[in-house]
Amino acid sequence: MSETPMIATERLVLRPPRLTDVPALFEFLGDPKAMQFTHVDGSLKECRRRVAAHEWQRRKDGYAPWTAELKESGRIIGWGGLYDDPFDPGWGVELGYYFHPDAWGKGFGSELTQAAMKEADEVLRLPKVSAFARPENVASRRLLEKAGFQVVRYVPEMERFYFARIRVNG
Repeated sequence: MSETPMIATERLVLRPPRLTDVPALFEFLGDPKAMQFTHVDGSLKECRRRVAAHEWQRRKDGYAPWTAELKESGRIIGWGGLYDDPFDPGWGVELGYYFHPDAWGKGFGSELTQAAMKEADEVLRLPKVSAFARPENVASRRLLEKAGFQVVRYVPEMERFYFARIRVNG
C-alpha cells in the first residue's frame, strides 16, 4: 500500500501494511480480548477499511501505523506507530500500538514505541506526540510513561487519559 521503507528493531520488522496482511491483523484487531481497551473491528471488511484509511493518511502525512512482524519468523504480531487518526481527527499526531495476545508482556510494545519515537524525533521532527490509555490499562500507561509521555488530563467523554511527549532534542 505504500513505499515507505521498513524499520528493523532488535526483534521486529516494522513496515507499511499490505492488503494481504489484513487477515493476520484481523486476528487481533478483531479480537475483543486483544482490543479490550479500544475499538474492535467487527469484520475483515472493517479491518481492511481501517488499514486503508491509515495508509491514505501515510501518503498525505508521511507516517501511519506499521505492520509489526517477527524478524525470526515473519509472523505478524502487531500494528502500530504514529498516526493522525482519520476516524477521530483533531488530536494531532498520536502513538498507538496493538498486539496479538501471544505477544503481550514480551517488550514488543516498548520496541515499537522506541522506533516510533526515534522516527518522530529524528526523521519527522515532530514537536509533540500524543497518546491515549484507559485508566485500567496499566501496562499501556506504564509503557507510555517509560517512553517519556506524561499525563496531560483525563478525557471523560473518551474514558481515557490523554498523554503527551514533547520533543527534547531540538
